Amino acid sequence: MNGEPEPIGPEARRALAQELGDLQAERESVAETLHVTDSAGDRADQADELQRASEVARLDTRIAEIATRLHQADIAGRPRTDAVGVGSTVTVRFADGTTETVRIGEVARELARTSVTADSPLGRAILGRRPGETVHYETPGGSASATVESIS
Repeated sequence: MNGEPEPIGPEARRALAQELGDLQAERESVAETLHVTDSAGDRADQADELQRASEVARLDTRIAEIATRLHQADIAGRPRTDAVGVGSTVTVRFADGTTETVRIGEVARELARTSVTADSPLGRAILGRRPGETVHYETPGGSASATVESIS
């Protein structure tokens, strides 16, 4: 990644938008429990209030991160097809001759076996690469290599 806004694919956009909506609803629910009071209350009440305030702050931070990422994706436009980027669908050929088509995403989905996150060893290795380029990367099982066959 080169520091410029990266595009994201439709699946990742939907996942981020869903997470944003969930977090906003959770924040509203937690914020409703906060109250301003003139009485000191007991220490347990004060600790509980501080914990809820910390939770609101944590939610606000994550909401801002997601909103910024979605905004940056809008600025970046559609995923590239000349070089591998977030949102690209890439066919790679591994050293053993097998090929696999994967989507480079930001959000790891448990059931999406054809997704590779941009921060995974393979994802980091192929970001910015063009068809025909071979990359070498480290996996938990040792060194590996792959050649970018095509990008769509």
